[in-house]
Amino acid sequence: METTLPITALFAAILGLIFVPLSARVGFYRLKSKISLLDGGDKELTRRMRAQGNFAEYVPIALILLALVELGGAVGWAVYLLGGSLVVGRLFHLVTISGSETGPGRPIGMVLTFVSILGSSGILLYGHFTA
Repeated sequence: METTLPITALFAAILGLIFVPLSARVGFYRLKSKISLLDGGDKELTRRMRAQGNFAEYVPIALILLALVELGGAVGWAVYLLGGSLVVGRLFHLVTISGSETGPGRPIGMVLTFVSILGSSGILLYGHFTA
């Protein structure tokens, strides 16, 4: 399959593969705990929901920005760097928030996610004002 955004498509596919088990963790826990709506005051369910929710909140905007950077003709290594930062950041965040919630993984994950978002935004703004 050919796409005009091969690098973004690669990272979108990787992130999609991460999102499915992340979402399944919530669903399976809901079945096990018999909590069908909200979190029922269950801290473990809340933790799983927030891990999924945080992913769902940050990944779409980051992928949109990455796609616009790639469409704008940025050099391939820059797109790979931004996409790689996003994937690694989301994995760091996910592992930490799904586990103990303590340790350096969560802030490292958020910094790498913000590097991707801010880097893409910066490239797009630079391109806009220098064109």
